[in-house]
Amino acid sequence: MLLEQTLSKLHSMKLHGMAKGLEQRLSSPAHAELSVSDLFGMIVDDEWLYRENTRFSSRIRAAKFREKNACIEDWDFKEPRGLKKSAFLEFTNNDWISKHQNMVITGPCGSGKSYLAQALAHNAVRSGFGAVYFWLPRFSGIVTRAKAEGSLPSLIRRIAKAPLLILDDWGLVPLPEVDRHALLEIMEDRFGVGSTIISSQLGTADWHDYLGSGNLADGVCDRFIHNAHRIKLIAVESMRKNKHGLTATEASDK
Repeated sequence: MLLEQTLSKLHSMKLHGMAKGLEQRLSSPAHAELSVSDLFGMIVDDEWLYRENTRFSSRIRAAKFREKNACIEDWDFKEPRGLKKSAFLEFTNNDWISKHQNMVITGPCGSGKSYLAQALAHNAVRSGFGAVYFWLPRFSGIVTRAKAEGSLPSLIRRIAKAPLLILDDWGLVPLPEVDRHALLEIMEDRFGVGSTIISSQLGTADWHDYLGSGNLADGVCDRFIHNAHRIKLIAVESMRKNKHGLTATEASDK
């Protein structure tokens, strides 16, 4: 009866990890001889892990990745796609995000740009960074809907303050003027305070035309590119031919 009351109190205080850990450990013969201090330390660890997992799940849901299973552990260096393992490992330590640097991933269709961008972003989320993902061909609809609802300024602020922003398939479709202005405002607000990954078939030399002429577009693009790591993917074989999407990562460090 006392245990049931204790578990009920823990749940009422939203200490769900401690409640589950206490119940499981008291029912395990392996923990029967633990001291009170050792047992207490373990259930505190259970609560900490529970909260970390909850926060991670929340960050994953908020990111809204398209490639939900993209992960750096599935990288395959056997294919000769130009990626140096040392450079790849340097990116996975997330130091470039802490320094508010950017990343540009370019390459032909099927070269793995989207997978690479989302695998690196997923790794960042696991390390505690918040992320927001957008597939650019759908960005126009999101902006149009937000403008109609009067929520475009709050949408821009939410995207601008994300520690990591992923803009996937940049340049794949033309952007209406309202979308270009929204992107320029977001990139301007993020400069020096957040990191952005852009994946694109479009070379950086063509970005000014894509975003429209003007001093703002020139300034934003120049500052973004000069603060960005550049990865150029080589399409030896389209990753889409592999039903699991795990053929390899293909890139070369800048």
